[in-house]
Amino acid sequence: MFFKKFDMAQQIELKSTVRDSQLGQRLDQAIAELFSDFSRSRLKEWLLAGKVVVDGEVVIKPRQKVMGGEEIILHAELEDEERWLPQDIALDIVYEDDDILVINKPRDFVVHPGAGTPDGTVLNALLHHYPQIAEVPRAGIVHRLDKDTTGLMVVAKTVPAQTRLVRALQKRKITREYEAIAIGTMTAGGLVDQPIGRHPTKRTLMAVSPMGKPAVTHYRVAEHFREHTRIRLRLETGRTHQIRVHMASIQHPLLGDIAYGGRVKIPKGADDDVVALIRNFDRQALHAVMLRFEHPITGEELEFHAPVPEDMVILTEALRDDINKYGKDEYSS
Repeated sequence: MFFKKFDMAQQIELKSTVRDSQLGQRLDQAIAELFSDFSRSRLKEWLLAGKVVVDGEVVIKPRQKVMGGEEIILHAELEDEERWLPQDIALDIVYEDDDILVINKPRDFVVHPGAGTPDGTVLNALLHHYPQIAEVPRAGIVHRLDKDTTGLMVVAKTVPAQTRLVRALQKRKITREYEAIAIGTMTAGGLVDQPIGRHPTKRTLMAVSPMGKPAVTHYRVAEHFREHTRIRLRLETGRTHQIRVHMASIQHPLLGDIAYGGRVKIPKGADDDVVALIRNFDRQALHAVMLRFEHPITGEELEFHAPVPEDMVILTEALRDDINKYGKDEYSS
């Protein structure tokens, strides 16, 4: 495959020859094999847009058969990231090589520019620290964390790494574990298998909806407190606000979650400092604690851990002291 980048608008030209072994394949299948650094969906979009030339003629029929030996040229344009401003914002780098980057995101840090947050994001920081990442769609961002959710994210530094990580995510081959403090006393772990879609009236929020996309969250109890539970969660899917929506749907919203949370629960007779910590905890108590996946280029299995941030540690210790002082034996850990 021949690959050439022309300019900052990220015009690309891909050129290859259909192999004899591909005789009888559909055109969309053939180009997916020839240009495997790009996803099938992206290649099909380019095909339908008239960007594929077969032996000098534009072809837009995915089902057209190939015979072998055809020259295929693809003229396309990657997403233009130039409208986003590189900004000198510090990143907490857990791991880095030529292809990927793993960061530990702090609270109050938006991942991607959007309405109301045009800059000051993880993406802006990536563009500053790695200017070449502008050539990768979405500056290499493969998955996101909410603004006030802390913890681990993997970022692709090259187009092949990004394509393969996205594919691994879609095939549920990337393991993501979280730690959280939920409201209420949970007796056992389980899973929530409920589709998630846009909230019918609050358009910035999500909700369990029969018309939504499939979403599966596994959870287990890590520690009981008097009116709260520390839990560990594992995602099978990656819908927007998934953990927050799913836990709220089973009546155990996350402590501090203003958008999806219920009323604050205060343990009966709790000390003033514990009451203050619970009332003043001003973000969802959620942290992406573990990330495991195969390296998109080398195939090596990688696993990373991020320590629970200080605000959640202080909260957990206060809840633990409270149950040790006032709690019932059946809830002690």
